[in-house]
Amino acid sequence: MVCGLSRILIVGMGSIGKRYIGIISELYPEISIALLRHQKCSDQFNMTEVDCCVSSIDDALEFKPHAAIIANPASHHLDTAIPLANAGVHLLIEKPISITSEGLDKLINICSDNDVTLMTGYNLRFLPSLQAFRRYLNEKKVGKVLSVRAEVGQYLPNWRVDSDYRNTVSAQKILGGGVLLELSHEIDYLLWLFGRVDWVNAHISKQSNLEIDVEDTAYIMFGFEENDSDYQLTASLNMDFIRHDTTRNCTVIGEEGSLRWDGINGSVEIFKINGSEWESIFSDKPGKNYTYKKELKHFFKCIEQREQALITGEEGMLSINVIDAIRLSSQYSKLVYPKQFIGSPQ
Repeated sequence: MVCGLSRILIVGMGSIGKRYIGIISELYPEISIALLRHQKCSDQFNMTEVDCCVSSIDDALEFKPHAAIIANPASHHLDTAIPLANAGVHLLIEKPISITSEGLDKLINICSDNDVTLMTGYNLRFLPSLQAFRRYLNEKKVGKVLSVRAEVGQYLPNWRVDSDYRNTVSAQKILGGGVLLELSHEIDYLLWLFGRVDWVNAHISKQSNLEIDVEDTAYIMFGFEENDSDYQLTASLNMDFIRHDTTRNCTVIGEEGSLRWDGINGSVEIFKINGSEWESIFSDKPGKNYTYKKELKHFFKCIEQREQALITGEEGMLSINVIDAIRLSSQYSKLVYPKQFIGSPQ
């Protein structure tokens, strides 16, 4: 038995919920799994890895879970998480932690008061290539960082080939869709790499004829809080649902060269100050479940050893604060300061 965890609740039966059911069954077959889904459990449900299926929070609490993985639509995260936290259930909440910052401080305080581990599921932080990229930056592989450029994009209809994109979370505002929330990994890792955001200047829009009611494109500029430099570090981020060449990368321009991370190929490259071409310095492309397995093991370890999670609830809220500021910036066409307008935690 892992750290006394004998009963796990999975909330949501989307791709992430199904993925975690399979991973827990593979790695921890002794753990009992209950599934909470907003639809009634029916004859269509026949997954052998699940011990029971319930359709209400009250029934889920009857199962007496030690921990829960919340993977239902982000618009329902808080309504699900708060009663579980009040019952002392440890929480791994799939990104984004919610759709706005409203109410997140309440959840964080409840978890603190009840000694509940609260972790946000930004699994990219467990990607070996991104960890190597961060390590090289901390080692000042290209000297002082001068500028940062990141982009992410994939054509939404090709994202989940076994589903009609129009019916997915990504396409629907009411469920927490749109590039800002669905691709918020980028905001999280930029905060992880470069610290808190001072200001944002953004434009978000729907550029395509995709049948969605959310933004499919975002162009964002960030100014990071003051550091030991005599200038403010800035970064650009482009996000979209419309490009056909699936892309996830970040390029850092430094005084002594440039460093480039490719999240699709799992590589890190360097262009030295007197170089003539990019050189590969790291390459590792793990299987599709690798980061989720690492994330789950880390979550269990944090519960067992009472350690702080790699991505805390507060960090999940910081990303949402930045997203709220991005929306305001785009709406009013001006710089927005997340602390001033959103009330980021100090």
